[in-house]
Amino acid sequence: MTVGGVIVSDGRTSRGERADGRRGWQLTSAYTAAVAAGVLLLAVGVLAGRADLALIGVPGLLAAAWARSGRPGSVVGPGTVADADDDAAAVPRGTLREPEGSATAGELIATLHVAPGAADVVHLRIGAAGHRTTEVALHATPARDVPLRLSSVRTGPQDTFAIDLRGSLHATWEQEPVQVGGTRRLVLPAAAPLGRLPLPQRLRGLTGPHSSRRLGDGAELRDIHPFTPGDRLRRIDWRTTARRSPDLDTLYVRRTYATAEATAVLVVDSRDDVGPDLHTWRGYGTLRVDEPTSLDLARHAAASVARALVEGGDRVGLEDLARRRRPLPPASGRRHLRRIVHGLALAHPKDRASVHRVRPPQVPADAIVYLFTTVLDDEPLHLVRTWRAKGHPVVVIDTLPDVHPVTESHLRIAWRIARLERDDRLAALTGEGVPVIRWAGSARDQATIRFEALARAAERHVPGRTGTP
Repeated sequence: MTVGGVIVSDGRTSRGERADGRRGWQLTSAYTAAVAAGVLLLAVGVLAGRADLALIGVPGLLAAAWARSGRPGSVVGPGTVADADDDAAAVPRGTLREPEGSATAGELIATLHVAPGAADVVHLRIGAAGHRTTEVALHATPARDVPLRLSSVRTGPQDTFAIDLRGSLHATWEQEPVQVGGTRRLVLPAAAPLGRLPLPQRLRGLTGPHSSRRLGDGAELRDIHPFTPGDRLRRIDWRTTARRSPDLDTLYVRRTYATAEATAVLVVDSRDDVGPDLHTWRGYGTLRVDEPTSLDLARHAAASVARALVEGGDRVGLEDLARRRRPLPPASGRRHLRRIVHGLALAHPKDRASVHRVRPPQVPADAIVYLFTTVLDDEPLHLVRTWRAKGHPVVVIDTLPDVHPVTESHLRIAWRIARLERDDRLAALTGEGVPVIRWAGSARDQATIRFEALARAAERHVPGRTGTP
């Protein structure tokens, strides 16, 4: 975390109030030390008959008396000064301003607007979850904006800046620390560019970017056929008609494949949110902000797939396994893409006992399913087999992060058992013909190549269609 960046807003203001509701200042330890030293020197000088020693303590007492008389006040009206305990205007205040709307993963920015009041120095302690605390002392001006930056690869609801603000005057008076910020922001996942994606064999809809296997208006030629009732006159191929029927006894038309759009459903298994550190799997410890968890990877992968499909003109829906809310139905367009990304950012795990599904999520007919899961239990296998039995092609995206090695023997044995069980599930999926694409570590760079290979393989097995399947 650095102090220095761009200005942003949320409108949360701290007014410098104590826990008991009173506002004000208190004397510092420097004032107490000056008075004690002055009194001690003066007493020792008088008792010892040392006038020079007594005079040394007098300036400290005079300075303390002057500082005491200069109690911070605030201007209420023209020529009027109020007691600092009665008027909050003398107390330094801070307003944390954050940008409206949701943030994007990578860097969060905000600005702390400081109104110093009667203080001449403002002390800031700036912290955030997973970051080191930064302490800053600012020379007070009539008003100051302190730009803040926060780097993180995490997505979803995230804690932002928590700031303690304290003002001081002449190193004698200091304000009791007040808290500014401490809000949570929704960080949206970013989308990586992908190429072609595997699509269902049967396309639905009356129009779209792909060529279907049914007759209709399109750009891909199917055959030349004699004119029949219902054919459009503009489809007549006069050259073929003149060659095959010089007397114009039979008219020939050019028949084409109709265009259609594909339907895809993104199913995010948000029941688990595990990081690379096995110690955090037990619910203890803090997840690092520079290491994405399994749910962060799932959000990123799903946002990338959704963007590629929507930009290709297809329809995309979203289903969250951990939440029994109404799913997002398949639709297209950039506005719908924003709804999907926002829904992905809201996905979070809940109690596993309360989210057990009796039946898999409903998927529209002739839709392909993209399942984003860690495959840490048998539930994904049950879902995939049910969808495939109903004729839906399924692509599994493995979102488990690369696990760090551990030294504890019990953790090492537990992870070895869990990894072997997980490898058996992945092998079972591969053996049943379900493609599994890894989305973690260095394997993420190969995901685009895997998607392209799956799209080309689907083209070879679909008769009557060329281009994207």
